Amino acid sequence: MKLGQYVARKTVWYLVALVAAVSLNFLLPRLVPGNPVDVIVSNLARGGAVNGEQQKQIYEGFVQQFGLNAPLWQQFLTYLGKVFTGDLGTSFASYPTSVNSLLGQALPWSIAVQLPAIVIGWVLGNVVGAVAAFRGGNWDRSVFTSSLFLSAMPYYCLSILLLYGLAVVAGIFPVGGAYSLGNSPALSLDFLTDALQYYWLPFLSLVIVFIGGQAVGMRSMAIYELGGDYVNYGRAMGIGDNRITRYIFRNAMLPQITGLALSIGTLVSGALITELVFNYPGVGTLLFNAISQNDYPVIQAITLIITLAVLAANFLVEIVYGIVDPRIRAAASGEK
Repeated sequence: MKLGQYVARKTVWYLVALVAAVSLNFLLPRLVPGNPVDVIVSNLARGGAVNGEQQKQIYEGFVQQFGLNAPLWQQFLTYLGKVFTGDLGTSFASYPTSVNSLLGQALPWSIAVQLPAIVIGWVLGNVVGAVAAFRGGNWDRSVFTSSLFLSAMPYYCLSILLLYGLAVVAGIFPVGGAYSLGNSPALSLDFLTDALQYYWLPFLSLVIVFIGGQAVGMRSMAIYELGGDYVNYGRAMGIGDNRITRYIFRNAMLPQITGLALSIGTLVSGALITELVFNYPGVGTLLFNAISQNDYPVIQAITLIITLAVLAANFLVEIVYGIVDPRIRAAASGEK
């Protein structure tokens, strides 16, 4: 199969997947029991500031404002029109704040803690896994055992352990939050220094687990490549170990690059529970609060971003693989 045909086929497939994902993204929040307007009105009535008639008027006003009185298909078309113009709507729970504004406040926190953790964890994990495979012996066994233990540990378990040990007991780091009370986000040295104290525990809880997972994967792939026929043939031909090692590392890296792309693609949702444990004001915390309040626009916006990121990461990986390895294009067309 030619490269152009391969790319066109993959593009069509991912466009179909995108349409299905966008449709489910609209429908699934509306299948959750409850009405977000009920939550808003009940909160207003809780203080006794409005009577029954006023509650009814407020309820009808919000239903009309949010378009919830329209048929579902009409709501879907409105939703599509806003998405394609970059308007993610208005938050139900934080009315009249726009969803774009809420995401603009939360997204930098998630990226700041997760992107460095993913990149640093990926680099260190691959180096540790490759060295363990090449050296073997006690070094390999100790690295494999510890890496397997770390990779099997959920992020939130390590988060709780670090929070208790380093914050509650030792008092080295703050217990939770992203910056000190009374402080406000600003591009200043004082704020960045303050925020950095709260940054380390969420970062460590992510990077340690990620190093373990990447080390296990890289070790397994390197050991598999070490037993390959081309390695034995190269050694028989007198090729130096350094050159053979480069071949092994390059071939073993392909699945690891896939893992990196998918990890970056799931960046937004990757540390949802970690953010909740540390009360970190990222997208994970925003999504949790939106679900608890049936805030449809916020839920839709976050899941849409996650969907687009995952599809884009998968699409780019498949295209790169198709360019690098012609066998993948041949397999896609059914050629032998």
